[in-house]
Amino acid sequence: MKVVLQRVKKGSVTVDGNVVGKITRGFVLFVGVTHDDAESDAKYLAEKIVHLRVFEDEQEKMNLSLQDVGGEILSVSQFTLYGDCRKGRRPNFMAAARPDYAENLYEYFNSCLRDLGVKVETGIFGEMMDVEIQNDGPVTLILESK
Repeated sequence: MKVVLQRVKKGSVTVDGNVVGKITRGFVLFVGVTHDDAESDAKYLAEKIVHLRVFEDEQEKMNLSLQDVGGEILSVSQFTLYGDCRKGRRPNFMAAARPDYAENLYEYFNSCLRDLGVKVETGIFGEMMDVEIQNDGPVTLILESK
């Protein structure tokens, strides 16, 4: 699995003109799944993300986790994270998992985040989504389970 994490002041996702997920301070996660990912990958990344210390403390040092600051997560499925642009001008998405497999693992990942006590909002898997983000920092990290 691959996750692009952005620390945000707020974020929302809209589908067909309707806001389907909205958070305040926390993380917007773009989540990609490949063929050989398993539940262990999802669980590993969920725990890593929730405990990642990227929020500033009183001394303005990145010492606080999402749990420490009571942050929220907006999780958005993103198969294009597995786009291969090495050849030609059109990305190849062969490394992205098939939709049915990816959706199940994406939902399991979100449930792992919730099990860790975090409020999680999501987009709608497989839909065209408009994502609005107010970056905080900006802080952007790429996490991979392998």
